[in-house]
Amino acid sequence: MKTILFNDTPITPSKIVCIGRNYVEHIYELNNEIPSSMVLFNKPNSAITDTLRFISPDTRFEGEICFLMMNGEIAGIGFGLDLTKTQIQNHLKTKGLPWERAKGFDGSCVLGSFVPFNGPHESLRMTLHVNDILAQEATYDLMIYKPLAMIEEIKSFMSFEDGDIIMSGTPKGVNTYTIGDRFIGRVYSNKKLLVESRWTVH
Repeated sequence: MKTILFNDTPITPSKIVCIGRNYVEHIYELNNEIPSSMVLFNKPNSAITDTLRFISPDTRFEGEICFLMMNGEIAGIGFGLDLTKTQIQNHLKTKGLPWERAKGFDGSCVLGSFVPFNGPHESLRMTLHVNDILAQEATYDLMIYKPLAMIEEIKSFMSFEDGDIIMSGTPKGVNTYTIGDRFIGRVYSNKKLLVESRWTVH
């Protein structure tokens, strides 16, 4: 089973619950419709990695604020990349089929370290720099569904195990990537840097 680091301690998530279409400008950049209800999908434990690898020319990165759950509540925070095989996802969407082949493949959930967090959710902000250029940025205010709403909706039909991760959705700026690209993902509480994760594509 794959592990992540929470406060320098290995933790084994049973699953990663992902929130889709949670930022309006990202919805528009992919020509999707604003959903009438929360879009949810899971990545399995086998998707977790701490290494960013080149998958295919059409694979897209999506930077996200990630929450680590303990006792059914947010206990930690980190930065993650949701990798998507775009051609496969587009085909699945046209057929109305599930997204696992495009979203849940091995290595599709790139996670950095997590740190404890119990501050105000309203203070949260994330940035993603690729090759030292700002590619994505988002604040709590831009989320359609806020963290507590995510938790309530997920709990309505599925239980959290300690160590499970919520990927809270990606803002505009998603793109493909290639070998050698350098990624720096950061999560802030107001101006305070909470956690930083760095990857170079192999």
